[in-house]
Amino acid sequence: MRVVLAEDLFLLRDGLVRMLEAFDFEIAAAVESGPELTKALAELAPDVAVVDVRLPPSHTDEGLQCALAARRARPGLPVLVLSQHVEQLYARELLADGNGGVGYLLKDRVFDAEQFVDAVRRVAAGGTAMDPTVIQQLLARRGVEEPLGGLTPRELEVLELMAQGRSNAAIAGQLVVTERAIAKHTSNIFLKLGLPVSDDDNRRVLAVLRYLDSR
Repeated sequence: MRVVLAEDLFLLRDGLVRMLEAFDFEIAAAVESGPELTKALAELAPDVAVVDVRLPPSHTDEGLQCALAARRARPGLPVLVLSQHVEQLYARELLADGNGGVGYLLKDRVFDAEQFVDAVRRVAAGGTAMDPTVIQQLLARRGVEEPLGGLTPRELEVLELMAQGRSNAAIAGQLVVTERAIAKHTSNIFLKLGLPVSDDDNRRVLAVLRYLDSR
């Protein structure tokens, strides 16, 4: 699997390269600026891009904007964004086109190699990998307002895990209940949120996130 990596801090960039190579990823390019990222994404057509939000020369959201432009040029290009802090606006922009193959992780997650690599693979496969902290803030921002106020505490737990991109089986394992119980909770959640139930895990996650963000 070919990866384009964009990170301006040399030590972190080098560490990410070594980590990904240890898990059999091919690093097509490892760059440190927005213009270099734009060029690499256009010319190398990677399987997935791992991108720091803030890149030179602007050090604002240049990495994210380069990645979004590349996704417009090549719809569905898998992009995993790394950020130092939770920026809900960035999460919204990343999810705005409604397609899969997106992820938003805090850089702290990078230090858990298996978790990080799993997120890269999930995004590359067209799935979604959202940092739990981002989801918690989205849920907290809604507080107990309707319609989330109509969800039970267990349904809120299931919703948070769903939004992280987990399947019913994975949620059942996390909460130590049966998969049948999770299927029931999931049906109730979609019913209460007014969203159609879908067997496509990626689409249901994106639907939930878009719904939460649009309120």
